[in-house]
Amino acid sequence: MASNSTAAASHGQCLPKTSSRCLTPSVTATHDFEVTSYPLLHGIGVEKLVSSTVFSVGGFNWTISFFPDGVRHGSFGNASAFLNCLSPEKDVRARFTLNLLDKSGTQVTKFEEMEYTFTPECVYRGYAQFIGKSWLKSWSDSNGSFIIRCVLTVIGETRTEVKRSRVLVPGRSLQDQLEDMRKKGEGADVTFSVCGNLFHAHRCLLAARSPVFKAELFGPMKEKATQSIKVVDMEPPIFEALLHFVYTDSMPDDEHSKDWNTAKLQHLLVAADRYGLDGLVALCESKLCESIDVETVARTLVLAEQHHCKDLQEACVEIMAPQNVLQAVMATDGFKHLVASCPLLMKDILEKNSRTD
Repeated sequence: MASNSTAAASHGQCLPKTSSRCLTPSVTATHDFEVTSYPLLHGIGVEKLVSSTVFSVGGFNWTISFFPDGVRHGSFGNASAFLNCLSPEKDVRARFTLNLLDKSGTQVTKFEEMEYTFTPECVYRGYAQFIGKSWLKSWSDSNGSFIIRCVLTVIGETRTEVKRSRVLVPGRSLQDQLEDMRKKGEGADVTFSVCGNLFHAHRCLLAARSPVFKAELFGPMKEKATQSIKVVDMEPPIFEALLHFVYTDSMPDDEHSKDWNTAKLQHLLVAADRYGLDGLVALCESKLCESIDVETVARTLVLAEQHHCKDLQEACVEIMAPQNVLQAVMATDGFKHLVASCPLLMKDILEKNSRTD
């Protein structure tokens, strides 16, 4: 069987792979409960307590309960301290310590960490013999107050996480193979003419990716001569980039696309919107947000307004917000185009800018 698996991998099959790991989540927190005027609490009575405020750890609510005169069973002349889980609906596993500190934060007791399971029937856990009452009284006569510090770790339910993946098998991606077929014209059944340049493509793939191509190639208004379609108002490099996205779901990344400037990205965005390629519109919008400057921001803002690119519009408005930048933009040719094309938008920008001065 091992030899068959090796042979399968060598022929480019994608082999499944699984792995698993055990996860036990936990949350740790500290709560300090300050007990003031202890001499006034001495003699309060057995089973009488003072309590901290409620604090939350690991999705459960907790309090610290201090019994100055101890509890009825097991305290033997000691004050008692307990951790209380408030109304748990299920068992709660936790590790904690309760220790006495003076007002400066110096630890007086050194109890080891305990692990308990708090249940709906048993919500108190702690130390019946927390500290001797006589020692605490004489010590607190000079200090007056002290701190009970709780360091609590709530342990979640253990679970096993399964990861599924596939072994990376050498070979070209589907996108690369489709793009290669387009460039070679293999199986192509439609041709586009753009400024005298011919582009071969596959009608089914175009229709699946673009509602405009679908209507043009298969709808009631389809071109009469669907074998060869003339594309107007578009440059060949722009149409080439548009087809590249249709076949690969990405923008060109080769030596011909490295020198793409803002103007070419603007033309590509217009083409993408024209053919209903929302993914390409978003890519162009993102790249334009990174490239806009004083010289290009006005024309880019017009483009964003006309093609409903909200993020790009907000980026342009943000760049033009400072008074000195706006003045520089107003000196560009693009600003005249902005005023003529979007007078209401420009009026709003000028009014906001005047209010910030």
